[in-house]
Amino acid sequence: MMSSSSSDAAAALELQESGWEELRREARKLEGDLDVKLSSYARLAARSSSSASVSGAASPTADRSSWKSMEFEIQSLLGKLQDVNDAMSRCAASSATTTSVSQKLARHRDILHEFTQEFRRTRGNLSSMREHADLLSSVRDDITESKATGGMSPRVHLLRERASIHGSINQIDEVIGQAQSTRVALSNQRALFGDIQGKVKQLGEKFPIIRGLLGTIKRKKSKDTIILSAVIAACTIFLIIYWLSK
Repeated sequence: MMSSSSSDAAAALELQESGWEELRREARKLEGDLDVKLSSYARLAARSSSSASVSGAASPTADRSSWKSMEFEIQSLLGKLQDVNDAMSRCAASSATTTSVSQKLARHRDILHEFTQEFRRTRGNLSSMREHADLLSSVRDDITESKATGGMSPRVHLLRERASIHGSINQIDEVIGQAQSTRVALSNQRALFGDIQGKVKQLGEKFPIIRGLLGTIKRKKSKDTIILSAVIAACTIFLIIYWLSK
């Protein structure tokens, strides 16, 4: 038990010296920044959706500029967090990885995956809302035009067909998103099993050393026993000879 604790402590010290703790601090900071940005992004989406529902028109250019700016910031933070996670993986792989380190690394990966999925979902909703608002505005203009000319223009038919196709694309995107989530979950499980396999291999490599050490101790003990028995026998024989010679 003490040997295991000493090994874990040595591994933790090695990771700390190699920059593990510094990388974790940077990862937690980026995760906090992303949490704030994603919350603001979601509020902006909700506010824009409510505004579009009330007005029935496309969102102003200023709002779209805010979306794009915030999307760029979030994508930049996600990229930095991905780089930090990769650096932590390399740091852990180059040292004696403990179960605690593997669990922490898996948790950081899960957080990155959750943030990425949340960003994609919100961005998809915003994109759909913008397209819907643009489409609705175009349809209204065409309806007004068709009423003025006394017939339905071909553009209205095309826009309706486009709306139907867009709905199908959204459903496909949802299926793809679920498949990506499943793939990431399987990748995390594979990484976890890989860590477990590595630990089992390390134990297998250590056991022959332990067996060899025990064998050496046993042989030394047997040798000491033989020497002690020989000394006792010699002393006994010497005492018998001395007693008989009297």
